[in-house]
Amino acid sequence: MGIVVHVASFAGYLIPFGSILGPLIVWLMKRDEIPFVDECGRNCLNFKISMLIWVMVSFVLMFVGIGFILIGLLAIIDIVLTIIAAMKASEGVCYKYPLSIQFLKARN
Repeated sequence: MGIVVHVASFAGYLIPFGSILGPLIVWLMKRDEIPFVDECGRNCLNFKISMLIWVMVSFVLMFVGIGFILIGLLAIIDIVLTIIAAMKASEGVCYKYPLSIQFLKARN
């Protein structure tokens, strides 16, 4: 199920805000049953919300011209890191995304 959390974020390429809604739905359904899904879901959602913020900043920077390059880089980073996270989840390891702001803290 940890893999599903990460792969569900690819819904964002088909549905507006799907990159956040996909993992959020899986996380909310399974977080109490499976601690691994809870940890993966928190990391994935933190990263996807952070990416949304970075994309909005890039849109503002499009007026300067550098935003166009940043949008492309962010798309590549998003795809690559999500695939890495899904592969790590298949190994039973919860991947901690770089460039991620901690909105959802880990439970103690």
